Parts: sequence; C-alpha cells; structure tokens
Amino acid sequence: MAEFSAKDIDALHHLYRINLINSCSGYKSANLIGTKSTDGVSNVAVFSSVTHLGSNPALLGFFLRPTTVMRNTYHNIKETGTYTINHIHEGILDDAHHTSAKYDGSISEFDMTQLEEDYKANFLAPFVKGCPVQMAMSYVEEYPIKANNTILVIGKIEQLYVPDALLEKDGYIDLSQGKVATINGLDGYAIPELKVRQDYQRPKDTNDK
Repeated sequence: MAEFSAKDIDALHHLYRINLINSCSGYKSANLIGTKSTDGVSNVAVFSSVTHLGSNPALLGFFLRPTTVMRNTYHNIKETGTYTINHIHEGILDDAHHTSAKYDGSISEFDMTQLEEDYKANFLAPFVKGCPVQMAMSYVEEYPIKANNTILVIGKIEQLYVPDALLEKDGYIDLSQGKVATINGLDGYAIPELKVRQDYQRPKDTNDK
C-alpha cells in the first residue's frame, strides 16, 4: 500500500500532488455555474466543490480558488448577486469539462462549446439547457479561507427545477435517473448508479446483540 506523510506530500512533483490530493477526498459534485456580466456576456464554468449547507433556509456553498488572477464567475456574482447551478450529465461531459479553460471575460464559454443558454422567469444568469437539475441562486455571503486564500461563497436557492421523473414522493431527487455525473479528482467523470436508499437510523437497544 502506498503511504504518504505530510512531508512526502510537500515534496511531490506539483502535478502528481494536485492529482493525488484532489482525488483522495472522494467523489465530488459535478456542476456548471452560470453567470452573466453587467456587460451582458454570459459565463459558464465547471465546479466540483458545490456542497449542501442547510435546508432552512436552502443554502449551498462552493469554493473558489484565489482571486489573484481574474475569476469571471466570482466577478459576475459579486457584480450581479445572481448565478445558476446546473448538474452535469452524461451527455455533456466533454463540453462541461472544456469550460475549465481560461477564457477572457469578453468570451462566453457557451460560444466555445455546444452548451446552450437557457433562461427562466426573467432570471439574469443563464441556466444550462438540458441539465436535469437547475437552480437559480442569489449571493448571500462569503468567507475567506486564510489557510490557502480560497473563498467559500454561500448562496440561497431562489428557484429549483427538477423533472417529474426524477422526483420521488418524499422529495428525494434520484440523480441516477438523470445520468448525473460526479468528479473524481480534476478530470475523472463517472455516472453513479443508485444501489439502495437506507431507512432513517435510530440507536439500537443496548441489550440487543
């Protein structure tokens, strides 16, 4: 079995270290975040750090790398206060991954891929057409992470769009039915298959064997 101490990790070639540490945390969410600038230029970028923060209010967070270089997504969110989160699915893996390329803010990734803009209910930011789960988000607050100069951006779900075929009676969204992707590391995409839903767990009687 391979074993890495903190000192070993620090000494690794930077590309090996990036791949190792990005994949050791496990499978991550695969989402496209859509924004629009005040100049009307749409932007869409892949993120693997979107995470649930709470259900009441309905909050999601995602992490941004240091803003020492231009981050179009962050800039647009700060200017407009709006963005969308769209689940990546099996049919758009190549184009979704290409949005990680660093384009100038004057260029829309929608124009450089086969991804299509989708607008709903007069919401400023574009959704990604065909994504099985789409969320209209409003910026709430952010927290700087001093350890590595990243930023945790927190947003509120203003509108949630889910196909009826994916939505079960208890509110559970069966992502496997939508062929929703997950990311392993930086560039590994998988399509998970639901195996089982477990019951709500309660402590066992201590006398039970």
